[in-house]
Amino acid sequence: MKRLLFPAIILALLFQSCEKTAQLSYEPFTGELRHAFGISTNTRTTTPIVLTRITLGDKTGYGEAALPPYLKETQESVCAFLQLAEPVINSCTEPLNVDSIMQVVNALAPGNHAAKASIDIALHDLYGKLLGKPLWQLWGIDPNATPCTSYTIGYDACDSIVLLKVREADWAKILKVKLGRGEAEDKRMISLIRSISDKPIYVDANQGWPTKEHALMMCQWLVEQGVVMIEQPMPKHMNEEHAWLCEQVELPILADEACQTYDDVARLAPYYDGINIKLMKCGGLAEARKMITLARELGMQVMIGCMTETRAGISAATTLSPLVDYADLDGHVLIANDPYDGIQIVDGKLTLVNKPGTGVSPL
Repeated sequence: MKRLLFPAIILALLFQSCEKTAQLSYEPFTGELRHAFGISTNTRTTTPIVLTRITLGDKTGYGEAALPPYLKETQESVCAFLQLAEPVINSCTEPLNVDSIMQVVNALAPGNHAAKASIDIALHDLYGKLLGKPLWQLWGIDPNATPCTSYTIGYDACDSIVLLKVREADWAKILKVKLGRGEAEDKRMISLIRSISDKPIYVDANQGWPTKEHALMMCQWLVEQGVVMIEQPMPKHMNEEHAWLCEQVELPILADEACQTYDDVARLAPYYDGINIKLMKCGGLAEARKMITLARELGMQVMIGCMTETRAGISAATTLSPLVDYADLDGHVLIANDPYDGIQIVDGKLTLVNKPGTGVSPL
């Protein structure tokens, strides 16, 4: 009988195949918006997204990188970073140490926050699935304390489309309106909505008000219209002007574009009443939790927001929603081709599902 001799490398590979290791996979995806989505600087009908999956054994965690233009990340840049991260993720074994893995991932290259968020979200989802418990339970978060989410009405030049969007949001308790197109257009948008709805309104000017005097005039008028909070009224570099505005008006003024990562929180505390945290801006759930903790220590209000995302991102962010003052987690409602199941919105209120991980599964 012929004797078989196995080189050492083959024996090593055979041994390694007996141990479960993670596998990272990813693919570009285009989120098709139900309506054209207009803000102060642009209008678009799609959102480029990269969907990520991390599989270990028979469990898969789902994540995503949603990429609106101002993030300056693209599907190409995200895929390039994920390729760089593959050896790190593919060497992971059970049990997962998510914090340690993300320390290595974050050190691979600066920036790339949405790409990093896509890994962080998938890892946290996988972590909960491996343990068979919801992430909110593992973190000691009360699922009954979720807030209502706002529903976003993007800018539109057509009156009938604006009114249609409001009517489609009959389930929502709070509306969020994109302004910053000039005084006349901003007042037209709010007046149209007020003609058929008396719901509380959040306003997001997306840096669209050019001066503190213009911002003050708009804030004073918006108070009369039942607006209860305003995001990023002026360009993000105008810190002193935002501090002045906070002193002049009773409405909470929150930083959005000005607040990207953990390092921005303490820096912005003297200038704003609060911050809007988004997983795609900060790099994922781990960083978002740190930002919430620091903001609370500094006496700041906190909103958790989103891009136009699938339920992979929205379900992850909803896990943190009981810890904040405001939630704008309607991104999956704004797109028509969400490939996932996950969190639900019941009578306007975010509802965490009693499923392992972040609760996400493919449709």
